[in-house]
Amino acid sequence: MGTKAISGQGTPSWPPLVIAVAGGAMLIWGATPIVTKLAVADVSPLAVGLLRTLCGALFALPLLVAARARFPAGRTARGALGVSAMGGFVLFPVLFSLGMGRTSAGHGALLLGILPVLTGLIAALVERRLPGGRWWLGCAVAVAGTVLLVGARFGLGSEGATWQGDALVLASTLAVASGYVAGAHAAREIGTWPTTLWGLVIGGAVLLPLAPFVVSPTALSGAPPLALAAIAYLGLVTSIIGYAAWYWALDRGGIGRTGLAQFLMPPIGLVLAVAVLGETLTWPMVVAAAAILGGVALAQKKA
Repeated sequence: MGTKAISGQGTPSWPPLVIAVAGGAMLIWGATPIVTKLAVADVSPLAVGLLRTLCGALFALPLLVAARARFPAGRTARGALGVSAMGGFVLFPVLFSLGMGRTSAGHGALLLGILPVLTGLIAALVERRLPGGRWWLGCAVAVAGTVLLVGARFGLGSEGATWQGDALVLASTLAVASGYVAGAHAAREIGTWPTTLWGLVIGGAVLLPLAPFVVSPTALSGAPPLALAAIAYLGLVTSIIGYAAWYWALDRGGIGRTGLAQFLMPPIGLVLAVAVLGETLTWPMVVAAAAILGGVALAQKKA
């Protein structure tokens, strides 16, 4: 993957298949804050974070064996896979679940909104090349739209939010952004599915020793079906399908360019809230969504 692909410059077009796959990943992840909130309402946040990865690892291990997926041979690829596993499947689920248990849905959604910028900047630092002016301008427009959308939907007040919760969510975004970049590089050598499955298995192995001290079988058996379904969604759909699709899109579309698709999560979350939860769609939300889409389109243009 060259530096031009990372920075988002020099690529004349964004392939339609990459758009579709990245959009599918964002559709899956757009529901993650709401689903996580449903899970932590009845199960401890730390348990949700562990179970999310352990559930995914439980299904990933037999798939890994059946596919005979090879472990990367090179030291660099192994390091990238390790960072990907720790960032995406250990630190992010634990820190994000803990943070969402201590902050509001609005603050959580807003902090997740800076993920595309963090992903692009980390990729640029790794590749030692900063994005161009259009990328920065497009990100600024999209971030402004994200702030407006979150403010219109949740409000930006401090009710239900703490600085500790916000700090945990912010730390989780730094961890997962690093995991995205590392995972895209690992996928270049061993492929998308092996990167996802190995990452989940490694993450599960790291978190498994903590499970007896964090997960209470009694509390889990008494949890309502909705909370258990939310954990299953986070472990299977979000962690396996979502990550596999995302690594594939990052590898083929360029991290800096494709990473901007993460700005689509807030509008997708809005659409899901309107369609599934019956929330009211207001003009500020429409304007905010348009600003986000416009910012992404602007950042995609060749500088």
